Amino acid sequence: MNARERIQELADRIVVLRDAYYRGSPLVADAEYDVVEDELRGLVEANPELAPDPNPLEQVGAPGVLHAPVRHSRPMLSLEKATRPEQVTAFFDRFPGQPVVVMPKLDGLSLALVYENGRLSRAVTRGDGTTGDDVTPLVKALTDGVPARVDAPGRVEVRGEAVMLRSTFAAYNAAHPDKPLINPRNAAAGTLRAKDPATVAERRLQFFAFDLDTDPDAAETDLDGALRTLGFAAADMRHCATAEAAQEVIGTIEGQRNDLDYDLDGAVLRLADRSAYAAAGTRSSSPRGALAFKFAAEEKTTVLADVVWDVGKTGKIAPVAWLEPVFVGGTTVTRATLANQEVIRARGIRIGDTVLVRRAGDVIPFVAGVLDASKRTGEEREIVPPSECPSCAQPLTEQGNSRELFCTNVACPAQTVRRLIHWASRAAADIDAIGGVWIERLAEAGILEHPSDFYSLTKDQLLEFDRIGEVSAARMVESIDTSRRVGLRRALIGLAIPMASEGTATRLCRAGFGSLEQVADSAVDDLVAVEDIGPKVAASLVEHLTRLRPELERLRERGVSLDVREEDLPPVVAAGAPLAGKTVVVTGAISDPRSGEKVARPTFQRLCEKAGATTASSVSANTDLLITGADVGASKLTKAEKLGVEVVDQGVVWQQLIAAGIA
Repeated sequence: MNARERIQELADRIVVLRDAYYRGSPLVADAEYDVVEDELRGLVEANPELAPDPNPLEQVGAPGVLHAPVRHSRPMLSLEKATRPEQVTAFFDRFPGQPVVVMPKLDGLSLALVYENGRLSRAVTRGDGTTGDDVTPLVKALTDGVPARVDAPGRVEVRGEAVMLRSTFAAYNAAHPDKPLINPRNAAAGTLRAKDPATVAERRLQFFAFDLDTDPDAAETDLDGALRTLGFAAADMRHCATAEAAQEVIGTIEGQRNDLDYDLDGAVLRLADRSAYAAAGTRSSSPRGALAFKFAAEEKTTVLADVVWDVGKTGKIAPVAWLEPVFVGGTTVTRATLANQEVIRARGIRIGDTVLVRRAGDVIPFVAGVLDASKRTGEEREIVPPSECPSCAQPLTEQGNSRELFCTNVACPAQTVRRLIHWASRAAADIDAIGGVWIERLAEAGILEHPSDFYSLTKDQLLEFDRIGEVSAARMVESIDTSRRVGLRRALIGLAIPMASEGTATRLCRAGFGSLEQVADSAVDDLVAVEDIGPKVAASLVEHLTRLRPELERLRERGVSLDVREEDLPPVVAAGAPLAGKTVVVTGAISDPRSGEKVARPTFQRLCEKAGATTASSVSANTDLLITGADVGASKLTKAEKLGVEVVDQGVVWQQLIAAGIA
């Protein structure tokens, strides 16, 4: 696999992992996600001309909104990460003489609370960092630590973290043993996704403030003092004058993490003076005046009781560790990932071993290795991979250098359920009203087997199941009906064809394929002719779409669009395109000069493409223009200056777009 293919594969993987994380069902541990992101970052730095577009490294927060969308007054950015003491020292050196507050980095749900003339007017989730969900009624009903009024004039915005305390989490699960919550972080997110506050009334959340946006003259400049004056609790902010003092506080917080009543996965360093913090400005995706020190993943020991083999949507058979219960990272863990049989072999893991279980504030922990192989009793057993599928009992095949196991039986029941869940996911058909549990139940009942079966479901069929009422059934049917507009790109993603990534689907749309049937009719050579689609991917597309031809026909018969959508096509370049032939990179916050409203970067990039430009996500020797918006980070400007790339303000480009009738 060449660098271009690996970069796109990693970018697509990050999109999937982020989507799952913000839906409340993470697929990997935080540490495993960081490995993927770090590899992509390293490859992009080494090959800036191959940077993916859009680049997930430049995106923050959740990929979408859940309730009514609300644009933030200023972006809710991610924090720059640190893991070493010298990075803390560098942060202090960047702001000599400035006091710093150090506080726990809470593992909950970020919120922005807006007060108008003293009254709470709106509570908004972080969302994608630019736009979040209006959850005001839920926050008012379910969250402690949120004053209904503050003694401050005008507009005041307080940002912080809504968490479910560990004590609340334990009490709720004790009262609901039939429907326990997974962990406090997921519980907090799920509580603020609820449609009705009454349905989650027992799930009290606690709000801890960490940011304040108001006139500095209207409140004291010290962040901690200003928040407390307004009546907000902060998560134990401690003032530090030196990097050594800050590192000592970080160590104290880490040492107390298991004794606190809330989950945390690190510590945050932030300029204590609000004016200094504002003056420090921002990079493209993080504020300069703050730093997140990530703790090492938590490790605990327990006994590996057994290993079961899970079947995925493409037939991949993955080992899952069954553990004697152990409390690690804020929750009781009974299962963990083992990656594949080569990892098991390399780590020398056996059933009955005392193993290290690692977790870093995430949901899915993993087995890091054996504690001490010399202390084995002889009762331990080798982990023997299956020779047949645990679901359908068909023979398995090995693929790749990691000797991963696959079931190639397309009628395998476990694969069927996973493929149905994938079809309904946000990246594909986005049938958001039907979760994985209900898809599994419908499949077990024989109602769902193929994606096309969703589009034959009726309200009456759904009402036959216990715990599906009139409202839920109506929402499910409505969600299914909306998904009929899925289109070529997302349908291809939803069919889960091996080796065909989201990038593959995008490239096929942009290469001129008008429908999924047209892709299915193509020969391998036709597909290889598309930029960045290799022979293996092309062969996989031909093989699987040929087999899926009857399913494509069923989808069409049931009113599902498999045609390319306008949004997935290359833009139509305007006559006299002012940016014709130029490669441009856009950085900073973009706003329409006519209305002053912020414009999403992809939207502005699309306008540039209609003006004849080719857009890229990073500056290289091939870049003609660096288009700058507000709050521009230094890295792209420095690189542009080094390479002699022309830098233009967004206002100049807007004038060209407007004059050409493009915007």
